[in-house]
Amino acid sequence: MKIINLALFGPGKVGSKLIQQIIAEKDQLLNNSELEIRIILIANSSNLITDHLGFDEQWKDRFDKEKRSYHFQDILRYFAKNEFRNLISIDTTASESLPENYIDLIEHGSHIVAANKVANTLSLQFYENLRTALKKHHKIFQYETNVGAGLPVVETIKSLYDSGERVTRIRGVFSGSLSYIFNTYSRQNVQFSEVLRKAGELGYTEPDARVDLSGKDVARKLLILARELQLKKELKEVSIQSLLPTSLNGGTSLQYFQKQISILDDIFQKHKDENKSGEVLRYVGELNVENGSLEARLISANAATPLGQIDGTDNIFEIYSESYKDFPLVIQGAGAGIDVTARGVFSDILKLNKQLN
Repeated sequence: MKIINLALFGPGKVGSKLIQQIIAEKDQLLNNSELEIRIILIANSSNLITDHLGFDEQWKDRFDKEKRSYHFQDILRYFAKNEFRNLISIDTTASESLPENYIDLIEHGSHIVAANKVANTLSLQFYENLRTALKKHHKIFQYETNVGAGLPVVETIKSLYDSGERVTRIRGVFSGSLSYIFNTYSRQNVQFSEVLRKAGELGYTEPDARVDLSGKDVARKLLILARELQLKKELKEVSIQSLLPTSLNGGTSLQYFQKQISILDDIFQKHKDENKSGEVLRYVGELNVENGSLEARLISANAATPLGQIDGTDNIFEIYSESYKDFPLVIQGAGAGIDVTARGVFSDILKLNKQLN
């Protein structure tokens, strides 16, 4: 029997669902693969619990009873003391600071699986230092859920590049939340603010919907794909069209934004009115490999095209290359949701395990 040891950072919605999925699959993994996955650490931003034998379905009760504050060095000492084999650190946070500790985790014997996009969108210097550390310490970094939730987008781009296929352009709807918002708004006679509120209630947007409307999430995904194709780009080089007016951006509070959300109704009604017959609104990301441009913007798309036909929270990625010149390779499917993202992280853990074999 093989044992995988997991240190989970971020037991929020996705992290909790991931733990639930791992526990539910415990017997099947043992019977089919002779694999046991032990969750030996669970940490949020301020507290953690540890058990070198692993946590079971009672982990939430134990977290409430046993949680203790920590410094990051405490985690590294815990790893060193127990000398865990097949150790994987899982990042299901949205933390800006945790990824800065990835190299320390690698140096202390851990592989990394991240839903968090930050590590791959920090400075190019950090991006390259991280990969140098991975190579030096023979560790693996899996991050398929960085782009497209559970869709195999990163893996496909990597495979095309590694096989010598020259990718020329990538275009699509990269955000599940913005996909839902514009799919619903384009097809229904409803106020934009109402659709935005509904998206929040369904858990598709961030708690602060301005994060989604800023376009920065799409920009990060564009940058990740650009770097997979070895383009040496920084986040500041992405041209981003924010969907927020200045009056609701910047220094205003979340409470103020939520009270003034109806300001968006006239703005987006104007966009809708400018559509020609048979067109729908889409917020797209586009990477032009040949001239190195990266752009996130709102467009009007023909409703009869694949881009115009997506539904719900679907993401769609159109990949153009030498072999897919006139008719792109298309990857499409659910691009948001707690279950989908958690399952994508779980899949990354199992893929990493196969590489360890």
